[in-house]
Amino acid sequence: MLDRMIAKWRAVRAAAGGPVATHALIAGCCAVFLLGPASGLNPSYGTGERLLEAGTTYFRRWGVVPAELAEGSPRALLTPLTALFLHGSWLHLLGNMLFLRVFGAMAEERMGRPAFLCFYVCTGYLALAGYAAANASSEQTLVGASGAISAVLGAFLFLFPRARVTSLFPFLYFLPLRLPAWLVLLFWFALQWVAAHRAGSGPGVAYLAHLVGFSLGFLLAWVRYGRAARVRRSATATEGDSQP
Repeated sequence: MLDRMIAKWRAVRAAAGGPVATHALIAGCCAVFLLGPASGLNPSYGTGERLLEAGTTYFRRWGVVPAELAEGSPRALLTPLTALFLHGSWLHLLGNMLFLRVFGAMAEERMGRPAFLCFYVCTGYLALAGYAAANASSEQTLVGASGAISAVLGAFLFLFPRARVTSLFPFLYFLPLRLPAWLVLLFWFALQWVAAHRAGSGPGVAYLAHLVGFSLGFLLAWVRYGRAARVRRSATATEGDSQP
């Protein structure tokens, strides 16, 4: 019975053409990064001090500045959307895209492409807006897809709690361990919770946006799919992944 279910799952995946929406989001983020100043590959932004100034201007224009968003200007209201496709460094980009590929592919197949895209954009917007609302006087710029990807993780936890994912733990000398998704993701959520309470008001990782996104993702998956539609079989993530 299980073999037939797995075969049917693979047939549906093959017929659908794979996680097209996930790949499109990854391609979009990569393209924006390569064309922007943070990649250092676009000669139009110059080098040295000129490049640093261009980066500051670029991120302030397209990223979320909580104080400006609180004022409610039409341009600022669009920034939680544009900021989803911006990343501040190669490590920032590659880390986010790895998680989007590993967890987004299965979530997209479960939700369907249009629903997944809508879910990704809406939760990402709300995660960034939620962080901005909690830090309404901040002038620090916020960029990155991690709020939306955190929502994907939350939805994945609800939809595929028995999936097993490979994680690398630095405190175990990066020993790869294959663990249930629910254990890995709840551990990740706990880390974000602790980090959010220790984070200062200065620049850094927006852990609160991660918490908001994850909570929204789990809640929306629960409301939309409910217990009856939950995947109960022991699904297996097909891609390797690192610790969130």
